[in-house]
Amino acid sequence: MDTLLTLESAKLHYIGRSIENPHQIAIRQGITVVAGQNGSGKSTLGAIIERGRNLATNRIVTPDGGLVVKRIEFTDIHSLTGNKVEYHQQRYESMANDEIPTVGELFSDRIETPRWRELERTLRISHTIQKRINFLSSGELRKLLIAVALTDDDMPGLLILDNPYIGLDSRSRKVLDDILPELAAGGTSVMMMVCDPADVPDYADSLITMENMTLTGRYDRGESSLRDIAARLFDFAVDTSALPRPADRVLAPDAGEEIVRLESCTVRYASAVILTDVNWTIRRGERWALAGPNGSGKSTLLSLIHADNPQVYANKVSLFGRRRGTGESIWDVKRRIGYVSPEMHLYFNAGSCTALEVIARGLMDTVGFFTRLGERELTKARRWVRLLHIEDIADCRFTALSSGQQRMVLLARTLIKNPELLILDEPLHGLDSARKRAVRAIVNTLAARDGTTLIYVTHCPDEVPECVDRTLTLQSAQR
Repeated sequence: MDTLLTLESAKLHYIGRSIENPHQIAIRQGITVVAGQNGSGKSTLGAIIERGRNLATNRIVTPDGGLVVKRIEFTDIHSLTGNKVEYHQQRYESMANDEIPTVGELFSDRIETPRWRELERTLRISHTIQKRINFLSSGELRKLLIAVALTDDDMPGLLILDNPYIGLDSRSRKVLDDILPELAAGGTSVMMMVCDPADVPDYADSLITMENMTLTGRYDRGESSLRDIAARLFDFAVDTSALPRPADRVLAPDAGEEIVRLESCTVRYASAVILTDVNWTIRRGERWALAGPNGSGKSTLLSLIHADNPQVYANKVSLFGRRRGTGESIWDVKRRIGYVSPEMHLYFNAGSCTALEVIARGLMDTVGFFTRLGERELTKARRWVRLLHIEDIADCRFTALSSGQQRMVLLARTLIKNPELLILDEPLHGLDSARKRAVRAIVNTLAARDGTTLIYVTHCPDEVPECVDRTLTLQSAQR
């Protein structure tokens, strides 16, 4: 295949970061996969190729000199809307969303085109047209961004997709796998940044490997299995025997105690019905998987449990044996629950906090500078830093970390307080394969050793921890 561009500089720079390039890597036309652990530099490479080609320090040569590059990070809805969503709970407060446009309002110039209609059907996003943009689930948002990229008037010569599969249900993953080879055949090359060798597709033409902010090699299809080459990059283990014990909570209460009870719960916004007549009882020590396709309402259901959604008061919801709306505060509920999700990550505002400070403030359920951190909190946070092998980023600002590194920090922040109820909504988003194994090992240990009650959400069956033995499956509500 012809060369698309060549990275000729021995060191590539972009906004305070640099990537070593000892082999003068050339990127060929077709489908290229860039694989590496969290923090290896994949996203920085994508930013350099998209925005840093004109920097004097970067010599990046394209044969025709006019390559158009578009990159999708799947992490920021604000670039789509021009409106700033200030906090996670705002999505559920109707009055706070008056300025947020619907998908139809935002993309009215393209939703009637044949190409959009085709993508709308294959990606199953027709129901999102009437949704406000910040009501989209993480999977819906990713599919929308893909549709937007593929219906631009000027298709790019290179489309960069940063972790394109995470958050997609199995059907949507297959649709993407059908679309990408078609794009490449039509003249739009694709670069996929992945952190799991399982995400290297069979149709990939080339593999570029990265380690420790260094481009370490390029391999073309036919040399050997590209997936097997990528698998050599991931080696990470966790010592679960070092997990702190929850000395500050009772370990052996009544095993039959109800932790969550939802009775005929329905959630709607205007004419959009998100959940219909959901019943669910979770008892202490049970480990549940919450399943369903993109847009079926999984995150909305969890928002009723985690005290984020004001419609909890219009429904019959009981937590820890007490009906919501009978005098308890939101903080009474949150203190007993550990929660992480793609949506929470998307809206998370850490200010100038370091990774260590973000983890430590998990003991207080706060992020900013409302309270002073003491040595007790910092000591506990350092234990989790060592446990997860993230010492090298502990003193870095949270906002300077890669998406995968941020997710590790948020998981540590969630786990540090030893919650009675642990809610993990797509917790492995953006984690490399070795760290996925480590997180599953931690969850299995907490369930077996401490009897932690668990709700676990994922679209990938092989990511479900072995301790999970019950499943609630949601179907898409009628819209």
